[in-house]
Amino acid sequence: MKDTSYKRHIVKAITWRFVGTLDTILLSWLISGDPFTGLKIGLAEITTKTILYYLHERVWFKVDLEESNKRHIFKTITWRIVGTMDTMTLAWLISGDPLIGLKVGGAEVLTKMFFYYLHEKAWYKINFGLDKDKRHTHE
Repeated sequence: MKDTSYKRHIVKAITWRFVGTLDTILLSWLISGDPFTGLKIGLAEITTKTILYYLHERVWFKVDLEESNKRHIFKTITWRIVGTMDTMTLAWLISGDPLIGLKVGGAEVLTKMFFYYLHEKAWYKINFGLDKDKRHTHE
């Protein structure tokens, strides 16, 4: 059977990136004290995080873990590890200060896990881009 989930994962990547970028810009601005540093870090992440998120979705699409809450939690944790490493690296390189990278990455662990969990729960209820045999059933 043909896998038609690519569209779904592209749209999920875009919607998550929008939420994630706004969070990164605000946190980076607050931590660095410079709105332009926050903006630069957030804009740099658009490219890196969109690619990383898409790849993360492709891997998780192949994981056979049906129980939704457990699946959402595991996806949240694995994505946060990847995302935080990317954010810390970008914040350090752009600000020139490794401590800013650590602070932004540390703050994001909490905010992004919360927002990502809500994003996953919402997308689990949406059947966009799924074949009829891959659709989620809601009881």
